[in-house]
Amino acid sequence: MSEDVGSHSGGGDSGAGAPHGPGAGASASGVGRRRRWARYCAVGVAVVVLGVGGLGWAAYQKLNGNITTDTDAAAELARYDKERPTPLVHDAQNILLLGSDTRAGQGNRKYGRDPGTERSDTTILLHLAADRRSATAVSIPRDLMVDIPSCRKPDGSRTQPQFAQFNWAFEFGGTACTIRTVEKLTDIRVDHHMVVDFAGFKDMVDAVDGVQVCLRAPIDDSDAHVKLAPGLRTLNGEQALGFVRARKSLGNGSDTDRMDRQQEFLGALVNKVQSNDVLLNPTKLYPVLDAATSSLTTDPGLASLRGLYELVRGMRNIPTERVQFLTVPRQSYTYDVNRDELVEPAAKELFARLRADAPVTVDPRQPAEQARQESSESAYEEDDDGAGEYESGDEKPDDPSETPSPAPTFRGNTAARSTCE
Repeated sequence: MSEDVGSHSGGGDSGAGAPHGPGAGASASGVGRRRRWARYCAVGVAVVVLGVGGLGWAAYQKLNGNITTDTDAAAELARYDKERPTPLVHDAQNILLLGSDTRAGQGNRKYGRDPGTERSDTTILLHLAADRRSATAVSIPRDLMVDIPSCRKPDGSRTQPQFAQFNWAFEFGGTACTIRTVEKLTDIRVDHHMVVDFAGFKDMVDAVDGVQVCLRAPIDDSDAHVKLAPGLRTLNGEQALGFVRARKSLGNGSDTDRMDRQQEFLGALVNKVQSNDVLLNPTKLYPVLDAATSSLTTDPGLASLRGLYELVRGMRNIPTERVQFLTVPRQSYTYDVNRDELVEPAAKELFARLRADAPVTVDPRQPAEQARQESSESAYEEDDDGAGEYESGDEKPDDPSETPSPAPTFRGNTAARSTCE
């Protein structure tokens, strides 16, 4: 932003300082008046340029200062760097997106009492292909049973390694514990992370003037603070938050059903941003950046406008049909129907493809077909999720060189798919 202003400023100064000789037949007094006028104009232009430049720098500084840097997570991850997975594909990026359910902070208390802890209400592993021609967002169920390593708690003490539901990792040790848990689960190196809370999510939706979704049934959920009539609706921030948080009053009441809605909404948000040319229009972009940066806590590598710009620049040309959303293959946990476990070998195959930056194909019809053909029991009695047999054990995903071809199809959607289809 400031670099653009600087280049314009240089051009203006150069033009103002150029010699102006009298033309044929011009009088000395006329030349003097023209020179005085040129000087006045140059001064006026300089004031405007400096004013705009100052405003641009102030805006840059404000947006840059909005971002909260997660230095604690960076320090904790550095302690365990030798045990973390090694990236396999240069320029491919894996970013962990976390939606915090904290009730602390301005605007969050009305969503429930604040017990002094927080869990990751939403976790998405976003894989950006090395050629930046596709993006794959994989939802990780909060109730998935996983191995959580020993993690450093806020008070400095450490937890014991344990087998527990996934979102406990965030409560135990914040983003560092969650990242280490994800890496242990997938053998995929997490390059960056972002955390956003309820208030931040609402502000970003309002900054793009709402997001349109198709409601196939009415929503009346007091827990999620949302009540909406069916049909095509443009949701504001408060309504959008209720839409992605609602669970018990919609569908089969499962967390998988809620993840479907979250993915549907994110696809609609991608469409809204691209269709309105938000990324190319400074007037539209600034409020979005202000809302986004004010709500973000990121690793040091993304904790600046330059870092975020580099990330967005690589994503802005990805066609919506190549922005894919899916949930990691899961089914009901063998010992507790209210918890999840991975479906194998499908999950291993997905993780292997992401590690190797190999193509991933999604289809919204896939879950029902898989459930009928491969699964001996569904995740929930009323769900169509889950496929294949469960294979226990701590075996790491297969080597990417063994990734099968052609690419398997996983349950999911793309941002190009209309929410009313």
